[in-house]
Amino acid sequence: MTLEELTAGDQSMGKMDSVGSALEEVLSKAKLQRTITIGVYEAAKLLNVDPDNVVLCLLATDETENQDVALQIHFTLIQAFCCENDINILRVNNMSRLAEILGGADKAGEPADLHCILINNPHASQLKDPAINQVISFCKESRYLDQWVPVINLPER
Repeated sequence: MTLEELTAGDQSMGKMDSVGSALEEVLSKAKLQRTITIGVYEAAKLLNVDPDNVVLCLLATDETENQDVALQIHFTLIQAFCCENDINILRVNNMSRLAEILGGADKAGEPADLHCILINNPHASQLKDPAINQVISFCKESRYLDQWVPVINLPER
């Protein structure tokens, strides 16, 4: 491996960490502003009714869930729909960190379905938010590199 390849890899990891931090900020703000939809079925309903109102789709799994065929089918269908409707997509591998950020339980105290999360169309002031712009730019750069569903890790605390 050349020095240039090593340097590029270090820059890429730094960028991934930076995007992970930005994503964490986006999730926290979206939860406070109630511009977030959590759950595979809730996300599918919103995508069916109002896809123009979605700016980001997160698909999340843990390593143990990668073998869940039904979940993978849902992901494939959601990914296809998002690609057709120009919705940015990210894959998140750190479900426990995601649960920390969003709260791991729904209103009934049951574990929340964090497998699919949509960030709904933000308010006009939020469009100027550097965190959402950084995440969306990362998605666009990834598509340019033929990585249609880039994988991101949320930073540990």
